[in-house]
Amino acid sequence: MIDIKSQIIKNLFDLTGRVALVTGAAGWLGTPMSLALANAGATIVLVGRTEETLRELAVLSSDQGLNMEVEVCDIRDPEACLKLMQIVMERHGRLDILVNNASLGIKGNKALKADTSFAQAADMYTGVSWRLIQMALPGLRAAVTACGDASVINIGSMYGKVSPYPKVYEMTGQPPNPAYYGAAKAGLLQLTRWLACNLGPEGIRVNSISPGAFPQWDARERMPEFVSELDRKSPLGRIGNREEIAGPVVFLASKASSYVNGADLAVDGGWTSW
Repeated sequence: MIDIKSQIIKNLFDLTGRVALVTGAAGWLGTPMSLALANAGATIVLVGRTEETLRELAVLSSDQGLNMEVEVCDIRDPEACLKLMQIVMERHGRLDILVNNASLGIKGNKALKADTSFAQAADMYTGVSWRLIQMALPGLRAAVTACGDASVINIGSMYGKVSPYPKVYEMTGQPPNPAYYGAAKAGLLQLTRWLACNLGPEGIRVNSISPGAFPQWDARERMPEFVSELDRKSPLGRIGNREEIAGPVVFLASKASSYVNGADLAVDGGWTSW
């Protein structure tokens, strides 16, 4: 029988004392992810290319009594990533949580027009994630020694599992979601499964989150027809609010998901259930 008063049950989502590194940390979805992990008690290493936005988030968190550190890094540069991980180890001696969230941004191309974006996207979402995880292994292993486990969370996309609906873009005059984006995100989901099988025996869990439609805050004003079509396509009848990514990230980062490994958590309002 489960002891409902046990510390394990009460502290399932507590990340106090944990160290998390989030790439793309001050981005549209990176911001609520970072704030959620910090609110759960973790110290967050904010990683991105734009120091100003990272500093703004760090100041906001400091005002709320949260712990965030800023590290400017272009994660496409292997030497810069190696230096980043060395800083984390020197400062903290471990890395409990790694969130691979950084993005190239999406630029729509004609459906059948191939270009170098395929190579760039593949490297960003699979190559860079692979290299970061490799470089983070000493820190992740140290976290396992200290606390029993570590967590890697790769941010995928619903378009890594299903194709965009072309008519939505055609009807509303929006640039199409390009082929390279979904193809690269699908690769990241497969990499997640491979890593889960190979790192799981060490106590390092590797999972992914596939967000659905999370247009930026002014999307409904800038492109109302497009957003209305996204609303209509979702089984919940609406697009996502970016704060709704927070709970799933904390879940996968915490002891609440201690037996979850190699899974992809769809946060898409049911889009991929059609």
